[in-house]
Amino acid sequence: MVFHQVGHPLVPVTLDIPVPNADQLLLKVIACGVCRTDLHIIDGELPHPKLPLIPGHEIVGTVVYVGENVHAFKPGDIVGVPWLGYTCQQCRYCKRQQENLCEQALFTGYTMNGGYAEYMVAYEQYCFPMPAMYANAAGAPLLCAGFIGFRSWNKMNEHAENIGIYGFGAAAHILTQIAVFKKKNIYAFTKRGDILAQLFALDNGARWAGDATGHAPVKLDAAIIFAPDGALIPIALRNLDKGGQVICGGIHMSDIPPFPYSHLWEERSIQSVANLTRRDGELLLQVAPQVPVRTAVRMYTLEEANDALNDLRGGKLNGAAVLTL
Repeated sequence: MVFHQVGHPLVPVTLDIPVPNADQLLLKVIACGVCRTDLHIIDGELPHPKLPLIPGHEIVGTVVYVGENVHAFKPGDIVGVPWLGYTCQQCRYCKRQQENLCEQALFTGYTMNGGYAEYMVAYEQYCFPMPAMYANAAGAPLLCAGFIGFRSWNKMNEHAENIGIYGFGAAAHILTQIAVFKKKNIYAFTKRGDILAQLFALDNGARWAGDATGHAPVKLDAAIIFAPDGALIPIALRNLDKGGQVICGGIHMSDIPPFPYSHLWEERSIQSVANLTRRDGELLLQVAPQVPVRTAVRMYTLEEANDALNDLRGGKLNGAAVLTL
C-alpha cells in the first residue's frame, strides 16, 4: 500500500520484491501495526516524507535473505523492525549514546519504505529478535507503541508512584500492564464521555479512569501524554504534585496554550521523548514476557489499510490496529 499525496488514501500497487544491500535483511512481512505516527505522515503533520512511500514501522517479519555483511540473523528467523531504521554512528549524538537524535537517521515508513507490504528490507543492526510469544501479529504494537511508551516510562523519576496517562490507546495499554507489574498506580485520562476507553483502561489495570479535562483523584508524581493535544499539558501540570513531571510521548502535538508560571513552579517539568534507541527496544522486549504484556489488537488485511487508518483517526479502536499478511 503506497502513500503518494497528503489528503489521498493509500493505493494498492504491485512492485518488484526489494533487493537488500550487504547490511540488510529481506523480510516477508507477517504483520505490521498501524500507528498514530502513520496518520501524522499521511495527514501532512510530519513534513518531508519519502514519496512515494510505503508506510508502517511496527513490523514482525520472517527473514528470507541476508546480505553478505549480516551475521546476527539467518533465513527463517522472525524479527521486529521499529521506527528507527538507521543511524550514522558517527555524529555527535551517536557518539554520546543519543542515537535517537542522530543527524543522519532514517526512519522506517517515513524516510525509508516500511511494512505495509508483503516484502521489505531493513538494516540488520536495527532489527530485533522477537521473543517467541510475540513472533506474530500480537508483537507488532510493541515495536513502536511499546518502545516509545517504555522510553517515556524510563524518563520518570524511579520514585514516582501515582502516574497519569493521557490518551489511552496502544501505547497506554501496554505501559499500564508494565506499571502494574512494577507496583505503580495508573490514573487514565480519556476524552470526555469515552466510557469504552475508560473501561479498557480499568481492564488493563488502571486504578482509576476519567475525563482528561478534569481533576485527578490524587496528586500525580508524573503524567505521560500520548494524545496529540497540546492543551493537555497545562491540565496535566495542574494535576502534578511538587517536583512532578509531564512527559510527552508523541512525535506530533498541537500547539500548547499559555499557562501561568505557577503551574510549573515547585520544580515541575515538561519533557518530550524523541524516537527511540535500540537499548529501549532491548529493555522492553526483556520485560514484556515477564509481565506478560498482552496486546489488544484488531486485525485488518493489507488491503484494508485505509480502513484501519480511518478507524484510528476516528477513535474507534481500543488497543492497536494490525495489518496481517
